[in-house]
Amino acid sequence: MLLIPAIDLKEGKCVRLRQGRMDDDTVFSDDPVAVAGRWVAAGAKRLHLVDLDGAFAGKPRNADVIHAIVEAYPDVPVQIGGGIRDEETIQAYLDAGVEYVIIGTKAVNEPHFVRNMALEYPRHIIVGLDAKDGKVAIDGWSKLSKHDVIDLAQHFEADGVEAIIYTDISRDGMMQGVNIEATARLARAIRIPVIASGGITNIDDIKALGAVARDGVMGAITGRAIYEGTLDFAEAEKLAESF
Repeated sequence: MLLIPAIDLKEGKCVRLRQGRMDDDTVFSDDPVAVAGRWVAAGAKRLHLVDLDGAFAGKPRNADVIHAIVEAYPDVPVQIGGGIRDEETIQAYLDAGVEYVIIGTKAVNEPHFVRNMALEYPRHIIVGLDAKDGKVAIDGWSKLSKHDVIDLAQHFEADGVEAIIYTDISRDGMMQGVNIEATARLARAIRIPVIASGGITNIDDIKALGAVARDGVMGAITGRAIYEGTLDFAEAEKLAESF
């Protein structure tokens, strides 16, 4: 199982939000490239970048920083989400060396777009499904749709996406533990890998996720816990690799 450090970008800085609220952020560093280097040195095998400004603007806002991270650590695959709403953006990121692009709101609103991109860029498209009580949220978590998360995930699996990132938005940034049951339920319902996101607090959460790794949970994204020090990334990464 992969443990993937999150680097959330807002106005060129590395921040963390609570439950996706742009007005409830904590700035952890003015140098996201150095932050990426810290996690790579600690053993990260993949980086998770989010353009928070892009997610709300609907187009990239921190592309320069993202490109700088990719250039600085070319041997570490990067997955990027936030504001990816057209093919030009996907092409630009892949050309810059990004390995995976994450489609979120656009996937829910225009599912045919995902199918087309998965055909055009096989093995590079990941869909991010952010859910609360089994229903998918969109537009920076500001709206709750009527779509069932498992139904949508099965749809995108048929379209050929590489993986699903599943976030329980009621727990993201709240340090309340991972929703293991919901994550495992989703992983068992599809054949493509699931990456868990939201709520990781300490090493016990890594152990709990490891227990369902065989259900199809291939990785977990961690943010606030590794920045605030309740989870030692190097230790947790070694544990995750053992599953």
